[in-house]
Amino acid sequence: MTAPPPPPPPQDLQLLSIVTGCYNEQDNVQSLYDRILAALQPLESRYRFELIFIDNQSADATVERITTLCAQDRRVKLIVNARNFGHVRSPFHALLQASGAAVICLASDLEDPPELIPRFIEAWERGACVVAGVYEGEAQKGLLGLCRKAYYRALAALAEAQPIAAFTGFGLYDRRVVELLRSTAGPYPYVRGLIAEFGLPLETIAFAKARRQSGITKNNILTLLDLSILGLTSMSRAPIRLATLLGAGLSALGFLIALGYLVAKLLFWYEFPLGQAPLLIGIFLFGSVQILIAGLIGEYVASLHLRAQNFPHVVELRRVNFDSSAPR
Repeated sequence: MTAPPPPPPPQDLQLLSIVTGCYNEQDNVQSLYDRILAALQPLESRYRFELIFIDNQSADATVERITTLCAQDRRVKLIVNARNFGHVRSPFHALLQASGAAVICLASDLEDPPELIPRFIEAWERGACVVAGVYEGEAQKGLLGLCRKAYYRALAALAEAQPIAAFTGFGLYDRRVVELLRSTAGPYPYVRGLIAEFGLPLETIAFAKARRQSGITKNNILTLLDLSILGLTSMSRAPIRLATLLGAGLSALGFLIALGYLVAKLLFWYEFPLGQAPLLIGIFLFGSVQILIAGLIGEYVASLHLRAQNFPHVVELRRVNFDSSAPR
């Protein structure tokens, strides 16, 4: 049985917030709570804490188990979404609801070790506005690791601000960073890119990513692809410029090839059959390039369309343990 929480600390201590998103994590929330409390125990003489869970319409008993934690410990707070708003919008909304002088974000699947929280706070006390947990070791191996490294190399070459490689959002954000995110992020934000764009003092802490103990991962190829395209279109205008240059270059190439065929046909009218193969190759080549460029333009237009609609990040169904002065 879990030990009862300690008495609340004095209200004059500085508040720190821990934020975690949940989706079908009924077997992990209790362990996450216990490990976070154990990590924070040495700091309770200097800080007070709040732990914010946001549930993305779980189909299991996740909400019930977090509600039980809320009843046992008033420092635990819960936001229940009206529907599943995705792996980007839901955690970002919870980040904006935190009231602490610094906000620590981590996943509820226990792959982000809560034991790093004291090190994050130490780096923050040294002056870092962002403390990023970057994974190493096994998480960087295999085909997915190679694709991830190649993606970050390409993004670093194309983006104006250098992205933080192997950073998934696990880390600490100063209140100044949170307010900048609140004022600049759209309805579908790429937080890692915005952090790099701000350029505020940053410190990285490497860690070995733990294996999931319970449940199944919610990420798949489609969610990773969605996040990678979001990062590319959020951090750089280079893809649309490359598409323009590619279109111009291939148009020039097509003109030269057509001119060459025309000259060859005029000079060797009977010996040089035109044939259908070059025509088909040219049609398919230019058709695919047009589709590629249209897709790139569509991604940027879709981003503008989302921002113009100004949808909320999530719609809340209910809250637990929040007071009326908490941000919404």
